[in-house]
Amino acid sequence: MPRHFLSTADWSRDELESLIEEALAFKRGERRDRPLTDRSVALVFFNPSLRTRASMQLAVNQLGGYPIVLEPGSTSWTIEYAEGAVMDRDRTEHVAEFVGVLGRYCAAIGVRVFPALKDWREERADPIIGAFARRSPVPIINLESAMHHPCQALADMTTIRERLGAGKRRVSLVWVWHPKPLPMAVPNSFALAAAQLGHELTIAHPPGYELDDELVRELNMLAHDHGTRVRISNEIEDAFDGAQVIYAKSWGSRMFYGMAEEEREMRAAYRRWIVDVKLMSRTDDAIFMHCLPVRRNVEVTDDVLDSPASAVLDEAENRLHAQKAIIARVCEREAR
Repeated sequence: MPRHFLSTADWSRDELESLIEEALAFKRGERRDRPLTDRSVALVFFNPSLRTRASMQLAVNQLGGYPIVLEPGSTSWTIEYAEGAVMDRDRTEHVAEFVGVLGRYCAAIGVRVFPALKDWREERADPIIGAFARRSPVPIINLESAMHHPCQALADMTTIRERLGAGKRRVSLVWVWHPKPLPMAVPNSFALAAAQLGHELTIAHPPGYELDDELVRELNMLAHDHGTRVRISNEIEDAFDGAQVIYAKSWGSRMFYGMAEEEREMRAAYRRWIVDVKLMSRTDDAIFMHCLPVRRNVEVTDDVLDSPASAVLDEAENRLHAQKAIIARVCEREAR
């Protein structure tokens, strides 16, 4: 069976540490091999992208391979993913044949598919990325799904290691205001990877914006195993006191999942949840992180985003190097 990269939870701490070191080796130019020479990687985008698309195409190319970009419903056929589906409506090709064909052409397949933000119970199970993984004869790399964005998380952990060095850090995930509800994949994956690597984790969000219950239980178990802890607060200031890393991200409420107008009314009360210089002054010279795109002076003020503390461009660059490490690892395994 191929080794997929769907969530960092599927990889051990030692494996993640190794991938971080490989990412930094690629960045420093210490690793220059091209394990994808004469091979291709398919990149399937159900949704728009800047950093993921550009960095994945570059990563495949710099590893010696050829990236094939497909957009279902636009540059390729619409895809049905449900098992046992009677395909008499608007979907043209089943995922079984889609990945079966690409598996004959390519060494791996990257898939980006956002949630529809309609049905939490269905979307938290990641049905589309799961269907790709079950059917694919080659590794599937999750380029963001409803629940996880492991490539971003690995780049984030690589950035923390690069900026602050190895060892346990005081890391805070901070909910920030945004004019509309956003998916939970990035905060889920950042929190998960931080806990896996043994960091002290604080999560601050307003009431009603709790992360997935099962994920929180997993975070607590990981913290216990590593002798750390996870603190959850409904006060934004609690995330900043003594923190070494501030990770800002907005996400939607499960209470109003699929009800954007009702959710917008609830979040209107939390416009003050923005990262500014006053809050950053409470930290232990923390770096500021955000996955991008970011809304200036809505999620974070200009004077924080443009300061030396800001690591957002390092994170974006490290997507390239982290993904090279991931692609090389899963494709080298397949080549053996």
